[in-house]
Amino acid sequence: MLGLLAVSCRARNPVPTFAFYAFPREAAPSDVPSHGELILFAFIASFADGLATGVGALPVALAARASDRLLDGLLGFAGGIMLSVTAFGLLIPAFDSGGVGTTMIGLAIGVGVLAIADRTVPHLHLLDGPEGPRVSLQRAWLIVLAITIHNVPEGLAVGVTFGRGDIDAAIILAIGIGIQDMPEGLAVALPLVREGYGTRRAIAYAALTGLAEPVAALAGVTLVIVFDPLLPLGLAFAAGAMAYVVFDELIPESYRRGHREVATFGLLAGFILMTTLERLFT
Repeated sequence: MLGLLAVSCRARNPVPTFAFYAFPREAAPSDVPSHGELILFAFIASFADGLATGVGALPVALAARASDRLLDGLLGFAGGIMLSVTAFGLLIPAFDSGGVGTTMIGLAIGVGVLAIADRTVPHLHLLDGPEGPRVSLQRAWLIVLAITIHNVPEGLAVGVTFGRGDIDAAIILAIGIGIQDMPEGLAVALPLVREGYGTRRAIAYAALTGLAEPVAALAGVTLVIVFDPLLPLGLAFAAGAMAYVVFDELIPESYRRGHREVATFGLLAGFILMTTLERLFT
């Protein structure tokens, strides 16, 4: 789906994408999409990312007893991709467009909002137990809420990046987030299957967590388009929120089963892959 999006973004201009890299962006005004197109592209890309969460859960139908070692490596891999997106896809553009002060404020707000959500939204981590206020929800829904908290910053990152108008960077970022959403989908489905849920139900719950991404993306892209001065603040906010998820959730979760080396190699592999994609294609 993201590949079709890339083609549609170029449909108005037959010159290959890479031809623009030799010239300033201003040299090709017909290549600049309208605000409505940016919103549409952000929705399609984030919806595809959300679907990737469900796709990532599909292996439970074949290997419901996948090892903790594999899961830890995949969680580390997802964290590495998110770290690269945070640094190169969000923070550097925020510094370039808004300066140090605005970026630091947005970063702090993003971390603070996610920390508050972590404390106030009821959810469940299987290794740490329930967090947030106690409610009478099934364990499956509490696990879904835990991953949904992760997905909101990812949707915001996609939306805000499309709001910049840099389609190339936005598509690469969306592809990277889609790749890292797959291990998160597996991280939802595997524990549910181990607790006795059917594979279809576990996959459905995993796919459900991805619905937060297009909603957050629409909010992000609309805000930065309507209120253009908010662009650097929005980029930094998304970076802070994603950094919180990585350092407070993904990395500790990947280390708790005792496979620290596997998780670390996974994190480095994800970081290197995403950084390479960003440097090659943006």
